[in-house]
Amino acid sequence: MQDIMMLVQDPAAWVALITLVVMEVVLGIDNLIFISILTNKLPPEHRERARKVGIGLALVLRLALLGMVAWIVTLTTPVFELFGHGFSWKDIILLVGGLFLLWKATKEIHHNVDPADHNEDFIVSSATRGVTAAIGQILLLDIVFSVDSIITAVGMTPHVPIMIVAVVVAVTVMLVAAKPLANFIERNPSIVMLALAFLMMIGMTLFAEGMGYHVPKGYIYAAMAFSALVEVLNMFARNARQRKKQGGH
Repeated sequence: MQDIMMLVQDPAAWVALITLVVMEVVLGIDNLIFISILTNKLPPEHRERARKVGIGLALVLRLALLGMVAWIVTLTTPVFELFGHGFSWKDIILLVGGLFLLWKATKEIHHNVDPADHNEDFIVSSATRGVTAAIGQILLLDIVFSVDSIITAVGMTPHVPIMIVAVVVAVTVMLVAAKPLANFIERNPSIVMLALAFLMMIGMTLFAEGMGYHVPKGYIYAAMAFSALVEVLNMFARNARQRKKQGGH
């Protein structure tokens, strides 16, 4: 308790907290896009539940990983060497997560390009199994992002309470933003393809990081923001043409 009071009175701790909250929220964008696309494939009556359960379990998972922060840090120690590069458990997790995102995004793009092909789509195979599969995939990807963000957070502050507060705030933002974002993507089909392209880019970034090639996150998010801005302008232009067309009749 005394340690927490000291942190509350420390300006540096507040700076670290704000920085971590912003970082966790920005990193949460990747998760939100994935969750929105995944849950929108479920029957409407199951989407809200899948989002809440998936994000809620993600919070529990992140807090549990924070409790093992000393062990998480050791995941950066190389366990074997290949092609002159030492691979750690963190690298392996990033590689698996990157390949999973690439596979999932490619599969979803294929389904969007060819809507008639619904083979082996286990997300919509049945309501119960679909919700379980969606939640499982949300958790799988959250493990990847959690390990990466916690290791980054440890480099920014040694105080676990600050990390816990940052994670809780970020996940709360995810809970609030999940439904509006999912509804927005569903109402605008062109956004789906852009979001899937984002997931492919994130998957490639994770894979590159796992192979030992550092990709500055600022470049990735700047590209995503620019692409999103262009798509928003396209949406305004389409709506303006539609209103003009309707007004002309």
